[in-house]
Amino acid sequence: MIPQTIDAWQILSWQQELSRAVTDPGELLELLALDRRQLSIALQASMDFPLRVPRPYINRIRPGDPDDPLLLQILPTGRELEQVPGYSTDPLQERQNNPVPGVVHKYHGRVLLIVSPACAINCRYCFRRHFDYGENTQGRGDWERAIHYIAGDPGISEVIYSGGDPLVANDRHLRWLTERLAAINHLRRLRVHTRLPVVIPSRIDSHCLEWMTATRLQPLVVIHSNHAREIDGPVKAAISRLNETGIRVLNQSVLLRGINDDPAALEDLSETLFDAGVLPYYLHLLDRVSGAAHFGVDRRRALEIHRILQARLPGYLVPRLVEELPGAPGKTLLGCSA
Repeated sequence: MIPQTIDAWQILSWQQELSRAVTDPGELLELLALDRRQLSIALQASMDFPLRVPRPYINRIRPGDPDDPLLLQILPTGRELEQVPGYSTDPLQERQNNPVPGVVHKYHGRVLLIVSPACAINCRYCFRRHFDYGENTQGRGDWERAIHYIAGDPGISEVIYSGGDPLVANDRHLRWLTERLAAINHLRRLRVHTRLPVVIPSRIDSHCLEWMTATRLQPLVVIHSNHAREIDGPVKAAISRLNETGIRVLNQSVLLRGINDDPAALEDLSETLFDAGVLPYYLHLLDRVSGAAHFGVDRRRALEIHRILQARLPGYLVPRLVEELPGAPGKTLLGCSA
């Protein structure tokens, strides 16, 4: 049964929250009582990759704290302007695995669809901050080519909705696309990778739950949270709605310097996620994308943190430490959960 409660109590629709997202660095600094001397640098950095952050997420950031771990994920800084060797605009070489518009096919058995070019929040470490969405944004007619591609490969059993963020797309389109995919006999699962349940939890409403569960495809939702303070009451309620409809919810995080590169922070995140009904899934090393080098944590430190997590947590709460390498047949596992 699909819970109906969200539509009754939400004050603003998710579309309204999306439209109210803060895109002006000056407004963000003012809302959070931060030093406006950062403004010129923030404006310069945001010219390449704009600021975008929904107000429900801003409400969880501590005012007056320039080192808040949630703030550091979204505030443009001068460090993004540094040119660092080994960092590129296409760190995972997705352009080489983009057989038709809207499709990224890197791994056996699963294919990724760029359902929406837009995100509700622009994370400063985003590995697709330079992705050519113009070449991968399409209308319904263009989607037929992507559907034909999937239908023509019987080895594909899972489709991953990605973006941008797929849940920025409207439910009518998502319902149509999901129904078309469900008609392909060799598909078994639909995986939705999204940050919306964390940054605009009202997105998980009855309309969203309806198309996710209406077909024979087994749905999974993979959220993206890097810090326990991102999981507040409305986020827990959104996750609960997913769980109540039988949708498995997993989390993937990115190991980020100055944000969560600390065993205690990651332990707290795993415990908070599990209490909310989410299973920790992946802990990614940073993808080496231009503009994000200052978030990088070296592999030796990452392994040390992961070993501490293994000692402190039961195995099911230890996310798999992975690195995504161009050309590899899958994600490279760097640590083993006990």
